[in-house]
Amino acid sequence: MNDRYDAGAAGHGADQYELVGYDEYGRPVYRQIPQQQPPQQQYDPYAQQGYGYDPYATGRQQPVPPYDPYGTGDTGQQPPTPSYDPYGTGTQQQQAGAHSPPYDPYGRTATSGHQPRVAEQTAYIPHQAGPVEDTGIQDRADRDYHTEQFAFVEEPDQDSEDVIDWLKFTENRTERREEARRRARARVIALVVVLALIAAGGVGYLWYAGKLPGLSSSDDKTGTDTPVAAQKRDVIVVHLHNTKKGGTSTALLVDNTTTQQGTTVLLPNSLALSGDDGSTTTLAKSVDDDGSSGTRDAIDTVLGTEIQGTWRLDTPYLQNLVDLVGNIEVDTNADVPDPDAKTKGAAPLVRKGKAQTLSGKMAVAYATYQGSGEAQNAQLERFGQVMQATLRKLTSDTEGATVTVQTLGMIIEPPLTDKDLGAFLAKLAELAKGGDYKTAMLPVGTDGTLSAQASASVVKDVLGGTAKSPDKDAAVRVSVQNASGAKDNTEKARVVLLNGGFTFLEGGTASAAATSEVRYADAADKENATEVAKTLGLSADAVTKGDVSGNADVSVVLGQDYEPSSP
Repeated sequence: MNDRYDAGAAGHGADQYELVGYDEYGRPVYRQIPQQQPPQQQYDPYAQQGYGYDPYATGRQQPVPPYDPYGTGDTGQQPPTPSYDPYGTGTQQQQAGAHSPPYDPYGRTATSGHQPRVAEQTAYIPHQAGPVEDTGIQDRADRDYHTEQFAFVEEPDQDSEDVIDWLKFTENRTERREEARRRARARVIALVVVLALIAAGGVGYLWYAGKLPGLSSSDDKTGTDTPVAAQKRDVIVVHLHNTKKGGTSTALLVDNTTTQQGTTVLLPNSLALSGDDGSTTTLAKSVDDDGSSGTRDAIDTVLGTEIQGTWRLDTPYLQNLVDLVGNIEVDTNADVPDPDAKTKGAAPLVRKGKAQTLSGKMAVAYATYQGSGEAQNAQLERFGQVMQATLRKLTSDTEGATVTVQTLGMIIEPPLTDKDLGAFLAKLAELAKGGDYKTAMLPVGTDGTLSAQASASVVKDVLGGTAKSPDKDAAVRVSVQNASGAKDNTEKARVVLLNGGFTFLEGGTASAAATSEVRYADAADKENATEVAKTLGLSADAVTKGDVSGNADVSVVLGQDYEPSSP
């Protein structure tokens, strides 16, 4: 390539070019020596290129230079071509005397103002034009230019760097925002997943425990599809004995292991039971006369239950039990006087109110209190409140509950043991703490019997049994109260009445009375009352209409005029 440039320079004569240096490839760089040229007409780019027409209709036609494909410059017809300045910078030299402006293909010389500066420029190495083709048009594309003839060193532009920095800043900020949004979405999704898992776990537990709304209720919580009669229950009867005032209060403690529901069923003392000899008696009388075993069997017969054991709870043991669990809280419904108060008008031992804290002594006083004119059921309900509150405070740990029972020092009646009672009370305590415990009163009529409709909610649903009250049509029930002063008269009257086909009911003792009475409440029972008087050897004048005990048809008061018949 260097030889070509040298040949081109030699073809034009050494007097037209001079050596100015070497380019980056080691080739010599020449510049053209200005020479005087005859004046030329104003530059016409289209005519100079040899297209042979005047686009502006000037009428001037320029001659077409001969074509020289080898750049030898041997045409002898055309003066040297002006220096080619592709960017119009004007740094290249034209032929001397030339008036035509340099060729500016981009039109940069026509703009005014400051022009971009090119850091480095390489001088043009001229060569001779080739021979002219027959068409007379010089083809600019045949000019032999190579990229290595030009070298440009771009200088960093401060404005460009600012733009790049701004773009980078904008891009980084956008990326940070997108990343922050992605993290926020990830946190929200994680939170939703955690809440969903918690909700699913809670619903699963409620379903497992049978506490989902709509699947169970507080009154009839089956929790399964098991029929009521087929559900498994553990039942213990508890008798509270008032060692100071006398009398008993009875309740059934029920643990339905199928539905996980605990219940205290309160049994009124007037409940009619069947005696061993076929006679009818009351629950209170059965506890005093027949003891725990006989009473347990009588309750099973009437209610259709299966009681596993009897818990005799005397009032001193109840007091110790409440003190051991650390007092209880009860919504009391009455002011209870202090039984040990020596003066009248003293402050009540237990005050009426919500969430009253009761010690052992206060709990016993409240559980056994029956106000003036109140029915026995009112006192029985207070006993149920104390029992449920005590179970809430008792430990649900089997070993701990057993230790508590053993600490009381009670005499446990067989077949129940202290370990059995401790385990049973621990289960009830867990149900009571969880709110799965309730207290229900067994509905009993004035005669001590259970109607099928009234007892269905308790006997069937809670106990899973069937009410079987003694048949009152089988025999006339006679309640006998001894007011004669002779204790043997009660037993003698019982034997006579049983032999006469009547059902004997124990009515207890009363203060001495001079004459005997045979009372009936319903006119339909007047004839029965007359027959009872005749059986006991009393006159017809003793028969009168009056009050009769709740579960009896006829009531008898044996006075001092009563003379038992000889056997």
